[in-house]
Amino acid sequence: MGINMKMIKGFLFVVTGLFILITLVSLLMPSRIMTAKTVMINSDDSSIMAAIQDLQQWKNWHPVFMDEQAGVKIPGPSAGANAYAVWETNGKENKLQITNSTPGQVTLSLQRPGENEVINLFSLATIKDSPGIQVEWRTTTTLKWYPWEKFSGIFYDKMTGPGYEAALQSLKKYAEGRPAP
Repeated sequence: MGINMKMIKGFLFVVTGLFILITLVSLLMPSRIMTAKTVMINSDDSSIMAAIQDLQQWKNWHPVFMDEQAGVKIPGPSAGANAYAVWETNGKENKLQITNSTPGQVTLSLQRPGENEVINLFSLATIKDSPGIQVEWRTTTTLKWYPWEKFSGIFYDKMTGPGYEAALQSLKKYAEGRPAP
């Protein structure tokens, strides 16, 4: 019986030590995760900006907005600062809101109850000796201090990157296929 108690104490000591070590290592990891994807679009910057700045136009290129079952609603103005769209996923409301819009750049905030806010930044740049416009979609997520969140941050790009790439390819197809405004 004494051996069993020693084994249990030893096991609990090792598990506690491992938990403390993992927590300390996670505190050294960055709490902000950035994902950036780019695409070259052969269109004029005003057409591209119009497709990004107006949430009503997202239904023409963004997979979530194109999906009628997602039930995306835009209750007020669809363009400009404070314009927003809402939809539900797994019983939780998602809110995508334009926080800033300047020539060549749009910033949006994606919020979902109980989850970290994701800041989205679209920026357009002309590339020397290139006929197209480079569109960059950069997202920044601030993680909580929890070790499992910090370690999951290592895989954020692998989990979210393909969705951003698909949306950018769809934007490219849409922007290149429509006439300039």
